[in-house]
Amino acid sequence: MKSMKLGMIWVLVGMGLAMLLSVGVLGSAQSVSALDSTDQVLVGAGDIASCNKTFDEAAASLLEGINGTVATLGDNAYESGTALEFSNCYGPSWGRLSLKPRTMPSVGNHEYYTAGASGYFGYFGDAASPTESGCRVNCKGYYSYDLGSWHVVVLNSNCAEVGCGAGSPQEQWLKADLKAHSDQACTLAYWHHPRFSSSGMGNNSAVEPFWKALYEAGAEVVLNGHAHNYERFAPQTPEGQLDQAQGIREFVVGTGGKSLNSFGTTRPNSEVRLTDDSNPPVTYGVIKLTLHPESYDWQFVTIDGKIPDSGSATCHGASPTSSTDRPGPPSVTTTDPGAVTGVATTTNVTAFFSEQMDSNTINGKTFKLFKKGTSTKIGAVVTYFPDDPATTDTVEARATLDPNNSLQSGVTYKAVVSTGAMDSVGNPLPQNYKWFFTTVR
Repeated sequence: MKSMKLGMIWVLVGMGLAMLLSVGVLGSAQSVSALDSTDQVLVGAGDIASCNKTFDEAAASLLEGINGTVATLGDNAYESGTALEFSNCYGPSWGRLSLKPRTMPSVGNHEYYTAGASGYFGYFGDAASPTESGCRVNCKGYYSYDLGSWHVVVLNSNCAEVGCGAGSPQEQWLKADLKAHSDQACTLAYWHHPRFSSSGMGNNSAVEPFWKALYEAGAEVVLNGHAHNYERFAPQTPEGQLDQAQGIREFVVGTGGKSLNSFGTTRPNSEVRLTDDSNPPVTYGVIKLTLHPESYDWQFVTIDGKIPDSGSATCHGASPTSSTDRPGPPSVTTTDPGAVTGVATTTNVTAFFSEQMDSNTINGKTFKLFKKGTSTKIGAVVTYFPDDPATTDTVEARATLDPNNSLQSGVTYKAVVSTGAMDSVGNPLPQNYKWFFTTVR
């Protein structure tokens, strides 16, 4: 089926390869000699193979000339990731014998159109979920590996299938894996759904816990697909704030061969956006990352032999004041008032925490006040006050609940901080914390 298409692309690919060899992008003697012996190369894209398209074969031919590890960023075989589509559509292109043995895949949403993503897990075998030898359906699909001084994490962003939230098995595995490899100089991660995107596909807040864990661990780069275009962001926080010192640089590379999408509203911190209707127009291609011991170079290489985006950056690693030094789980250390009587009816209620908390999770839903024996919440304003970095001897992160009206005299009240309250890296309070106090008569 795919063999009928190959003749259509050889002229394009041949011209592109010749151009790339001339500038030393591919694995020629010229380009290899320019690499340090400790350098590694990671190259790939997402949204790849369709039996109705030819561009995936062109991208595969491009990959064949680039020495290094191949990363797939999900949606590997369209339309539904069946075993037949992997065999007939992905196999003749990115599944060639020169590519498949060096491929470290990630799973996309189209793979789950086949129950349990059995086509994907069956095709890639143990490479798709190395921690579960022999698993071929409903596998975890997340794992990690090292490339020189770099630690590379592959995650499964199909959250409805495997869970991505704070406290989920995957998020807990991620934090443990990052801690176990904290001696690696640089960290990179990839999965399918992007946290940020300027196209109509992406901006997936469900993967924010991944970002929080990676940000706290000092990760440098995140690669995603799903949006069928190329976009590069400036280093930013999990909330999308520019952070040139400690931020993560995201690349969306959904240009593996299936189709291309237009862009919509430009997201903050988006630096480069390339697709077939951009100015200038850009076609399919792959991202090539050259991973040096303490830095990296990037090139977006297209199937027509162009490099419309490139650059380099130095690894920053984890911040010296990262809250990974206080990894949680958080706790309520003390309260004001405590479990006492004779409390003023005009009092505010304050809970102190063992570490810095995520201010977005400290609110009227997670910090509540009731009359004892009732379920009606007392109206109040909840405010979070972060820890002052200048006070190094104690942690003073706290939340204050300010009732809208004075409390009643001689009444016992119950205050509750619930498990929805999380620390700055997404660890939830292990259990609801509650205490009682009685106002003055």
